[in-house]
Amino acid sequence: MAKKQFKTESKRILDLMINSIYTHKEIFLRELISNASDAIDKLYFRSLTDQSVGLTREDFKINLTVDKAARTLTISDNGCGMTKEDLEQNLGVIAKSGTLDFKQEHDLKEDVDIIGQFGVGFYSAFMVAKKVTVLSKAYGADTAYCWQSSGADGYTITEAQKDAAGTEITLELKDNTGDENYDEFVEEYRLASIVHKYSDYIRYPIVMSMPNSRKKEDSDEYETVYEPTTLNSMVPLWRKNKSEIKEEEYNDFYQEKFYDFEKPLRVIHTKAEGTVCYNALLYIPAKAPMNYYTKEFEKGLQLYASGVMIMDKCPELLPDHFSFVRGLVDSQDLSLNISREMLQHDRQLKTIAASLEKKIKNELSSMLKNDRETYEQFFSVFGFQLKYGLYSNYGAKKEELKDLLLYYSVKEKKMLTLKEYQTAMPEDQKYIYYACGQTREQIARLPQIERIIDAGYDVLCMTEDVDEFALKMLHDYDGKEFRSASGNDLGLEDEKEKEDIQKISEENKDMLSFMKDALDGKVSEVRISARLRRHPVCLTTEGELSLEMEKVLNAMPLENQAKAQRVLEINAENPVFDTLCALYRDDQEKLKKYSRLLYAQALLIEGLSVEDPVAFSQEICELMTR
Repeated sequence: MAKKQFKTESKRILDLMINSIYTHKEIFLRELISNASDAIDKLYFRSLTDQSVGLTREDFKINLTVDKAARTLTISDNGCGMTKEDLEQNLGVIAKSGTLDFKQEHDLKEDVDIIGQFGVGFYSAFMVAKKVTVLSKAYGADTAYCWQSSGADGYTITEAQKDAAGTEITLELKDNTGDENYDEFVEEYRLASIVHKYSDYIRYPIVMSMPNSRKKEDSDEYETVYEPTTLNSMVPLWRKNKSEIKEEEYNDFYQEKFYDFEKPLRVIHTKAEGTVCYNALLYIPAKAPMNYYTKEFEKGLQLYASGVMIMDKCPELLPDHFSFVRGLVDSQDLSLNISREMLQHDRQLKTIAASLEKKIKNELSSMLKNDRETYEQFFSVFGFQLKYGLYSNYGAKKEELKDLLLYYSVKEKKMLTLKEYQTAMPEDQKYIYYACGQTREQIARLPQIERIIDAGYDVLCMTEDVDEFALKMLHDYDGKEFRSASGNDLGLEDEKEKEDIQKISEENKDMLSFMKDALDGKVSEVRISARLRRHPVCLTTEGELSLEMEKVLNAMPLENQAKAQRVLEINAENPVFDTLCALYRDDQEKLKKYSRLLYAQALLIEGLSVEDPVAFSQEICELMTR
């Protein structure tokens, strides 16, 4: 029979299929298995109403057969098969989908789930095969037909012999090259791994003869025996009812599927029906992956379409603040493009993503309320990501995330939510106070918090880079504004205290100005402190940029260094203040040195480096020897 030509458009699509659309060559097996599953679906659907089919669900299967000597791989099924006209229409015209026609003809909805949509997946076979032979016999037909092609040059269709209905697709593999090893596609364990990766939940058995080593009879020697083995598990865990699944099954699935040695903290198993139908199985890990807080980490959920994996990590399904969640989504409603590897960014995907975000938020809220110990364990690992999510995108998610935050309380000596802090506030407390530092212990010793603690108020510890940025974005909680212990106004002084400080400041304004000049631009002001009680000195800031924010910003590769307006505060009730006043009258050169020493002391208290450690050491030694 003369070779028939593909249409010009089909040639272009075939070339695109082979060279551009599919990212990984192994995808061809997923596509051919999915097509086989479609063919079985059609005959199984018919068997439900036509007793003459004579097959039950248990009779259907997909077979993989390898011939290493001939370098061929055959994928066969006992589904509906194809007539000559079907071969012409479905394989002779690229992008003609018999599956789609069947679905539309029978008005199928959820009750029969058909995978194929575009009729182009078959041509992925040419990524690995130099010749493709399709032997098919339609159910109820007397004659079988053989479709054969070596690529874009065209194809032939001839009559053939086949006993039973169904389709066999035989791939004659391409020759190996320096860059490509096509022999891998006749290696049983390689094929088994591809099936497990992409087609594990095809609902019919995928069977292949696998090598197995066993002892020979009456001998200690071993021989290799090939035994038919079902490669796929067929029933997805996420499609079972929750009541049928034990905790161990959830955990085992997670640890095997996502290569984690630890059990997850939480499992979210959900099913949605309505505008978009999907099943989801999500896990909240106990530990972060080693690369979680690096640029190399890729967020995303595995995405399945009717049990066939189409993406290993779909980032669109998770917001950044929940990027720690692992798991999968399976939907038959997604609009896929012709390669099944990329999604159209349509409303279905957005709807699923929004639904999952709400589910995750609710699960975390439930954990916080009902299992505080586990939540605190979770927050110690992933709390930074929640804080970053609150701060990012100009605070777009701050309302959704603010009640998931935890901060260590100086007063209570435990982790508190913002709501718990706000509820415990005395009636006269106007603000929510916080302090920044490297550790909780360091913050608890800060001079800046003395007045707050003495007033009977609590202070929340901010020990991560993103903390203060997040609070600045949040601004307040339930109407209570956040105030930094190092900010310029704690809002604690009464009128008499303000008058007393004003009077002392006025009396010593020349000395304070002299000390500022002695620090040579390092501070914008030296002032009498309203916050210090026992310590002689501390550093605070004016304006929006705090010392902690300065440290964070300057750790980034920015052209211009950030500079907070530093203020050196002096405790007028500390004996050091009397010494400073005496030096201003009698020895201003020594006062300059004292000013530098006090500034260096304030830096060290704040966890900052002394700018000139050698000079600092020399001045201490010099004063010690006098």
